[in-house]
Order: sequence, then C-alpha cells, then structure tokens
Amino acid sequence: MICPGKKGQAKIRVCQENTAVFLKSGRLEVFATPAMVALMEEASVSAVSAFLDEGVETVGTKISVSHLSATPVGIWVTAFATLEEVDGRRLVFSVEAFDEKGKIGYGTHERMLVDSLKFMQKTLKKN
Repeated sequence: MICPGKKGQAKIRVCQENTAVFLKSGRLEVFATPAMVALMEEASVSAVSAFLDEGVETVGTKISVSHLSATPVGIWVTAFATLEEVDGRRLVFSVEAFDEKGKIGYGTHERMLVDSLKFMQKTLKKN
C-alpha cells in the first residue's frame, strides 16, 4: 500500500555526461540542474516502486526545485525523497539533494499513478 512516509534515495557521481555544459543547460562543467532533477525523480520512484500493483507505474507531472550550490566533476551526489501526500492517483514528494559538502537542492515533486498499458497505448497514438 502506498502511504505517506515512504522514503527513497538515488546516488550518482558527477561526470562529464551530467554536467551543465554536456546537457546544454549552461556553459560550466558542474552538476547540471536537469541532472539533479532526474536524480530527485529517481529517488521518488524508488520510494514507491516496491509498493505498486502489477501493471501500475508512476509518471512525473510536476517539479519545483531550487539548486543552491554547484558540484564539480568527481563528487558524489545523493537525492532523497519522502512521500508527503497521497491524493487519489497523485503522489507528492519532498525532495533534497546533497553532495559531499552539504545540501545542494530541495523542492517538491508530483507523480501520478498510471496503468502502464493504457498509458503507453494512449502515448503511442501520437505516432
């Protein structure tokens, strides 16, 4: 059962492929905001994936984050997510990210519970 309080985390080492210059979100070789967002989403997914019924997945629908501090290549970043609210199919998470020196980001993230098959059938109709 999915209920508030579920926690997840995800970890990654900053490398060229997740820098702002590589992802074209800036021109500096530091951990990119889009990479931080993706890590926060991964942490959110990990918080609830073990509790999903077969054929059900979550999809990201909204995120609001602040990126507080730059992280250089070679440093580890860990994101944490806590499920704060369940409103029908809508899941609301608080998210935070830390590098080896401290907090680098925080915010909220929303995901929706979806029927995987129906979701993909609807999506593929766009082809």
